[in-house]
Amino acid sequence: MNKIKISAVSYTNTKPFIYGIEQSAVLEQIELGLDIPTDCAAKLIDGQVDVGLIPVAAIPQVPNAHIIADYCIGSVGAVNSVFIFSKMPVSEIKSVRLDSHSRTSNNLAKVLLKFHFKKTVSYTTDPAAETDAIVLIGDRTFGKKEEFAYAYDMGEEWMNFTGLPFVYAAWVANKPIPQAFINDFNEALSFGLSKRKELLEELPRQSNFDLDDYLMHKLDFELTDKKREALNLFLSYITKL
Repeated sequence: MNKIKISAVSYTNTKPFIYGIEQSAVLEQIELGLDIPTDCAAKLIDGQVDVGLIPVAAIPQVPNAHIIADYCIGSVGAVNSVFIFSKMPVSEIKSVRLDSHSRTSNNLAKVLLKFHFKKTVSYTTDPAAETDAIVLIGDRTFGKKEEFAYAYDMGEEWMNFTGLPFVYAAWVANKPIPQAFINDFNEALSFGLSKRKELLEELPRQSNFDLDDYLMHKLDFELTDKKREALNLFLSYITKL
């Protein structure tokens, strides 16, 4: 059987999944690559890989997209790694620099600013642009809150807006995947999640960020019915931007 090509995110939030995959027999059935979120999505859209842990905003662009796993990168409220960082309160924001690593969080920022905060703002992807606020995600946000006058956790703001949890990334395939592999894959992901305490012992300590709280409490990895509802709602909002 040809190996299943998988692209996963290289951030800390994915390390439990990667740990589980690398400790399981699934590893022998796959070719695994680690990428930034936008590259995960691009590879799945272009057919370079069969499965990707991709930003959910990219799902509509994936041919024959279907979620294969019972687990995701999600949160129920604040996530502490997906932010709008700002020099001023959100009521005064007029310009935002988006994150080049992100699709979902950029779209989430646009949805929240337009529909939750009722703001009309300009956006740029120019890394040198001076703006009122920036979108920043993943490990690059660790310890950054103190550097900005205002930090809006988008998981928390989405919950304030909708009353729902949020899904940032899901395991999506672009072709039929054997059910036997999906079963093994889910088992590997579950095993990795069960070993988060051990994994934390192996991760470098962060003096300005609580990794234990992040991996054990802020992130919520089960793809529940409520998260699926939130995902569908989010994708519907994107079409209205």
